[in-house]
Amino acid sequence: MNFRHKYILPALLATLVLGSTSSCDDSYLDRNPLHAISGATFWKTQADVDMALTGVYRRLQSFIFGFRKPFLDTYSDNALDRHTFFNFNNATLGVINASNVNTSLYNEPYAGIAACNYFLENVGNVTAVPQGTKDRYTAEVRFLRALFYFELVQFFGDVVLYKVAPETAEEAKIAKSPKADVLAFVIEDLDDAISKLPATAYAGHAVKASAQMLKARVRLYQQNWADAVALTSEIMATNTFSIFQGGYANLFLQPTQQGNPEIIFSTKYLAPNNAQGNNPPGGEGMLVEIGWYGAIQPYKNLVDEYEMANGKMITDPASGYDAANPYAKRDPRLKMTILVPGDPYINPDGSTFVTSDPILTGFSQKKYMDVSKLPWDRSKITVTDMNVVHMRYAEVLLAYAEAKNELSGPDPTIYDALNKIRARTGVNLPAVDQTLYNSKEKLREFIRHERRIELAMEGHRYFDLKRWGIMAAKLATVKNPAGVTLSFGEINNVLPFPQAEIDQNKSLVQNSGY
Repeated sequence: MNFRHKYILPALLATLVLGSTSSCDDSYLDRNPLHAISGATFWKTQADVDMALTGVYRRLQSFIFGFRKPFLDTYSDNALDRHTFFNFNNATLGVINASNVNTSLYNEPYAGIAACNYFLENVGNVTAVPQGTKDRYTAEVRFLRALFYFELVQFFGDVVLYKVAPETAEEAKIAKSPKADVLAFVIEDLDDAISKLPATAYAGHAVKASAQMLKARVRLYQQNWADAVALTSEIMATNTFSIFQGGYANLFLQPTQQGNPEIIFSTKYLAPNNAQGNNPPGGEGMLVEIGWYGAIQPYKNLVDEYEMANGKMITDPASGYDAANPYAKRDPRLKMTILVPGDPYINPDGSTFVTSDPILTGFSQKKYMDVSKLPWDRSKITVTDMNVVHMRYAEVLLAYAEAKNELSGPDPTIYDALNKIRARTGVNLPAVDQTLYNSKEKLREFIRHERRIELAMEGHRYFDLKRWGIMAAKLATVKNPAGVTLSFGEINNVLPFPQAEIDQNKSLVQNSGY
C-alpha cells in the first residue's frame, strides 16, 4: 500500500463516522467501519463519491474552520482568550515562537488539503458518476482547497505547496513555495470553481458566489482593488443574496440559518449526531466553551467603538452618550454581539446564568449564543449545532465598499452598500454621513469601523489588522486584565512553523526571525 492509500484515505473517511455536513441524511451512519475501506475497493459508486465529498467537507469542522473560528478575534484588539486555550494571549503580547505557536493553525489546513487532493485524484476514475456531477464536485473541492491554502498563507506566508498528494512520506518533505506562487494556485482553483459551480443560493454546498467571494477576499488582501470591485459587483448584480431582515442575531442561530439569503458559505452542523462537540479531536462546542466557560471576552476597546443609535460616535459631544448609562441607546448590534453588564442571561427558572469562571474584561461574547438552550453546561454538547458563517452578503458589501473607495474614492454606490447593512431590520442605523465621511481617507476609516462592528467575533479582525498594517498600533491601545499593554512585533506578521514540522521536514526552512 502506498503512502496515499495508507494514510490519506483513512484520514478522509474517518471523519464520516459522526455524520454529514452537507445533508441531514444519516444513512452514512449505517455503513460498516470506514477504516476497513481501501482505495482499491472504495472509488466505485455514486455513494462512494458522495461519502468522500462529505469527508472533505467534514475537514471544515476542525479548529478555526469550525466552531472555534471566533477565537481568532482573541488574536486582535477585539477580545481576550480567557483560558488561554489556544495560546493567543501570548501571541498578543508578542511572545510567540516555534515551540508555542498553535500547531492547529498549520496542521488542520494541511489535513484539509490532503483530503482535497486525494478526492481530486480519484473522482475522475469513477465511471458510475455522470461527468456533470463530477465536474460540480470537483469544483466544490477545488474551492475548499483554495480556502485551506489561503488560510495557511495568511498565517505563515510562504508554505509547502502540494498540488497533488505525495506518493511517499519522503516525497512530502519538500521546501516551501513563495506566497505569490501559492496564491496563484489558489486563484487557479477558484477560477475553475467559479466556472463550474451553480449560480444558485447557498444550501450547504459551495456555490458560484462562495468562490467569487473567496477570490474577492484574496484580491482585497492583495490590494487588487479592481478585481475585488468586479467580483463583488457580480455577486451583487445577481440579486441572489441579500441582507437578512429576520434579525441580526438570528444569522448565527441554527433555525434561522437554513435557507438564509445572507449566508454564502458556512461550516454545517446538525444535532445530535453531528453537533459541534462531537467533532474529533475534541472540543465541547460554543455553548460550553464560549457560553458556560466564558472563554471569549471582548475588550472595552471594542465596546466603545459601537455608535450611538443616532449614528454618532460616543466621542462626539452631540451623540448623547451617557457614561453613567453607557450601553443605552447604542447601535443595536452591540447587545446582539456582546453581553454587557446589567443585561444578564436569564435561565428558564428565572435565575441569572453565571459562567463557570469570572468574566475578567467585564464582557462576554453573545453572538452565536442560543439563549433558548440556557442554562449552558456540558449537557449541551450534543445539542450545540449553530453553523459557523464564513461568508455572508454583508461582507460582500463591505468588501465592495472598501475596494471601490481605494480604487476611486467616495461615490454613491459605496454609501449605498454601507447603508444596506446599517438599515437592516432591527438595526436601523442612520445612513452614513456623507458630509463627514467625504474623502477617501475619512471614508476608509469609517469602512474599517463598520467592518469591525458588523463582523465582530466572526474571526476576521486578526487578518484585517495585519493586511492593513495597523496591528501593532491597534494592540497598543488595549491592556489585558493584568494591566499589560498588548503588543505585536512586526516579526509576527508571519508566524513560525511549529518546531515539529521543522524536525520532520529537513527541507522546510523556518521563517525569518525565529
